[in-house]
Amino acid sequence: MKPFVLLATRGDDVLADEEFEAVARFGGLAQSQLERIRLEQGRFPELDLDDYSGIIVGGSPFNSSDPPEEKSSVQRRAETWISALLDEVVARDFPFLGACYGVGTLGIHQGAVVDRTRHEEVGPITVTLTDEGVADPLLADFPREFSAYVGHKEGTRVLPPNAVLLAEGSVCQVQMYRIKNNLYATQFHPELDVAGLVSRIRVYKDLGYFRPDELDTVIERITDGPVVDQAPKLLRAFVERYAR
Repeated sequence: MKPFVLLATRGDDVLADEEFEAVARFGGLAQSQLERIRLEQGRFPELDLDDYSGIIVGGSPFNSSDPPEEKSSVQRRAETWISALLDEVVARDFPFLGACYGVGTLGIHQGAVVDRTRHEEVGPITVTLTDEGVADPLLADFPREFSAYVGHKEGTRVLPPNAVLLAEGSVCQVQMYRIKNNLYATQFHPELDVAGLVSRIRVYKDLGYFRPDELDTVIERITDGPVVDQAPKLLRAFVERYAR
């Protein structure tokens, strides 16, 4: 099988490794079947898409909608590289699953409006499939409603004009969409379970997702919340559909 590639942008080594392990585990992949490119380290290789089964974009402390002058030089370089890659990915309808930061990068590339009017507090939400989502082959084994984890400063306010809305939420309506046949993007995090989210918010407690003195309250909201066991299945569904 050709490997999948994970485009990562988390500067904290522990969180970066946890994300890589979770994507592999929930995707049913051996770690040798998942190549990781840490863009925040300034790695911008030339990718031959024919060498891969598909592309997965993980989450990030980066915000796609920030003004260019507020972005670091590393983020600007990473987004220039991703945009050029997306030119080919979209043209070829190459298998792509962008979560969190991936929904912003793909969305902006395709004409979405991504801004801070759809920010979400950290914790579980209810995701509801649209009729198009129910009919989508990637979501064939999903219930109409399921719980997923979010925690974002930005979200998609207006879909790309060529996108099909697959799943909705209450605060950020756009939770998942598809472009062409094989390009998917999610606002929610399919790679997170309770342990992964708690680890992440401990590291990011001073980054403005919530007040630092609310950390224990946020952790309680996660640990006492609904079971999130469906959303991670999206990674396995993506891998099983596109492995080649």
